[in-house]
Amino acid sequence: MTVYAAGVICWREAGEDIEVLLVHREQYDDWAFPKGKQDKGEFLQETAVREVEEEAGVKVRLGRKLDIIQYKVGKGEDKFVSYWASKVSKKAMARSKFKPNKEIAGIEWLSSQEAMKRLSYEHDQKLLSQVIELHKKGELETRALVLLRHAVATPRDQWDGEEAKRPLLPEGQKQAKRLVKLLDAYGPKRLVTSPWTRCKDTVKPYSKYRKRTLILRSQLTELRSALNPKKTKDAVEDLFDQKASALLCSHRPALPTITMTLASRAEGAVKSSILEATTLSPGEFVVMRFSMGKKPRFVDAERVSWTVK
Repeated sequence: MTVYAAGVICWREAGEDIEVLLVHREQYDDWAFPKGKQDKGEFLQETAVREVEEEAGVKVRLGRKLDIIQYKVGKGEDKFVSYWASKVSKKAMARSKFKPNKEIAGIEWLSSQEAMKRLSYEHDQKLLSQVIELHKKGELETRALVLLRHAVATPRDQWDGEEAKRPLLPEGQKQAKRLVKLLDAYGPKRLVTSPWTRCKDTVKPYSKYRKRTLILRSQLTELRSALNPKKTKDAVEDLFDQKASALLCSHRPALPTITMTLASRAEGAVKSSILEATTLSPGEFVVMRFSMGKKPRFVDAERVSWTVK
């Protein structure tokens, strides 16, 4: 049986260097990054956030997606561990509540070079090398921009009312509720959506959970994007100047204009990944990472499907 797990490389600034958080398992006498097995019905993103809090007492929001590590466990079973990098804020550190337990004897913040020496496994050292390289390039600290297609809605041919009020199906309502914890793993703060019912109702459970106001933009409706795509482009570009992480929810017909606007701030494989978001399924989203330098650009794009392994 294949084993799936997830973990996080927690980091913080230390002058021109970074420090990372390691955990010590007394049972195995090893040092590693916080990680753990995926629970039934759980998304790996949720696993990663939960495991960091359980093992290290720190609440995080996911940053850049890192490599997936594969190795053998038990009786030759394959284990796949997905990792993200997350900057730990001073506020999160002040609220951290680590207590030694049966699994984790202690935690320690170490410089990148000290951590490289302390880590017990080569695959963790390779992950740390990836993080160090991203930091050197100025691409480790980013903010998220989540592009979400609304959840499953009533088919057009089964709805006689106003198009703007076409509702989600019961399946879509379940999707919207299920999205709450998954989106919360990334923690978008500025919630921008088409005002049409199926978009609002997709984001509403998350906005209610996080007590954040929905920002309605008529330019993101499929009608406005068809009649005046320049207005849609302008609404998307407004998000480039925001400092907070954001979520944008819209419709399939509007995605080509939206993705082309977003892709104008990316290059190479990242640009291609953003343009491919025109094929998002209902309830599916892509998390784009915007750099924090003088010339911000998208440096990564992580597509999040509904598959729970």
